[in-house]
Amino acid sequence: MEREDLGALFARITRRLIEAERPLLEARGLSMWGYVVLSHLSHRPASTQLALARAIGYDKTRLIGVLDDLERDGLVTRVPDPADRRARIVELTPAGRDRHRDARDDIGAMEDAFLGALSDGRRAALRRTLAQLAAEGE
Repeated sequence: MEREDLGALFARITRRLIEAERPLLEARGLSMWGYVVLSHLSHRPASTQLALARAIGYDKTRLIGVLDDLERDGLVTRVPDPADRRARIVELTPAGRDRHRDARDDIGAMEDAFLGALSDGRRAALRRTLAQLAAEGE
């Protein structure tokens, strides 16, 4: 049997995960990119909009709409950067932290079900391996 390319395998798995995450995020009032922003800010606060766009790999002009939605919902704030008044620092609000935590918990439960056929040891090994591969690309 011919071995399937890693890219094809990852693409299929990624599509399945995205489709499983989408309704969970929608139930929490978040878009996929909104969740990405909240996730980034929960680990690395006080990022300028430009730095945030670069960090998450998203177009800076399209990020404005995502941030507008998150700010309107009280999940982030944008304040002028004291070092550059033209730039805005994006910060997670307590409501944003709570919403992110709830969505992350929902996604964690879905991932546990998704990986349900694997033993605990294989799940842990998979997560370690994926984290290592992801870190090598940064």
